[in-house]
Amino acid sequence: MERPAWAPQGIDISLPSVSRIYDYYLGGSHNFEVDREAARKAMEFMPGLPKIMQANRAFMRRAVNYAVGEGVTQFLDIGSGIPTFGNVHEVAQKASDESRVVYVDHDPVAVAHSRAVLDGDERAAVLSADLRKPQQILESPEVAGLLDLDRPVALLLVAVLHFIEDEDDPQSAVAELHDALAPGSLIILTHASYEGIPLTQEQAGGAVGVYRNIRNPLVMRSREEIARFFKGYGMVEPGLVSMPHWRPDAPAEQEDPYAFSGFAGVGRKA
Repeated sequence: MERPAWAPQGIDISLPSVSRIYDYYLGGSHNFEVDREAARKAMEFMPGLPKIMQANRAFMRRAVNYAVGEGVTQFLDIGSGIPTFGNVHEVAQKASDESRVVYVDHDPVAVAHSRAVLDGDERAAVLSADLRKPQQILESPEVAGLLDLDRPVALLLVAVLHFIEDEDDPQSAVAELHDALAPGSLIILTHASYEGIPLTQEQAGGAVGVYRNIRNPLVMRSREEIARFFKGYGMVEPGLVSMPHWRPDAPAEQEDPYAFSGFAGVGRKA
């Protein structure tokens, strides 16, 4: 397999990557055939996967604009993936010149491409780190150089927690990040769930199995389980809802049925 010029040396391009599969769903070009093959297999079971990812991105943009409208101009995006059009720094900086963004991912391709996209942007940075090690993120030079943790920060955990299994204790990681944030900070979160998918759980489970087979298990949690990640935050209206129902720009009924898969919400730290 020929290595594209943008692919960092030292990564195994024969193994699928969650962030590159996500890039493929969104119509991006920073993915390999092995990623596209895994995505197509998942779509055999759940053809609406690209619609779900598009709804994720649309929610993220609305939530970022909400944060800036509330005076929060610092963003910590963990599990940020490969930047595509309309990513956090573009939305936030368009809304306010004061916006500062730190992207965090542990996929070398996502980190390398993010650095290329952000080259010359002094208001945004990217960090190679893992959500399961919050202190590694909080104590990084990138966070220290761009974000003031004594002031409110918007913590983005968009489509990332469902890739952390219970044995890795994602609740503790989220709680540790909460404790480090100033009052008035926001958590912006989406999470996959069998609830809302216009398929039987058995059908949707086929797509989940594809992720398990590529050693990136997709953990489908219930609404109740997802709500626990908001411990310590007061929910912003309309609460924990399907993505199209969170402060929509247009009537939610116009959305594709797959867009209602999973949950999204924003919380504010008192």
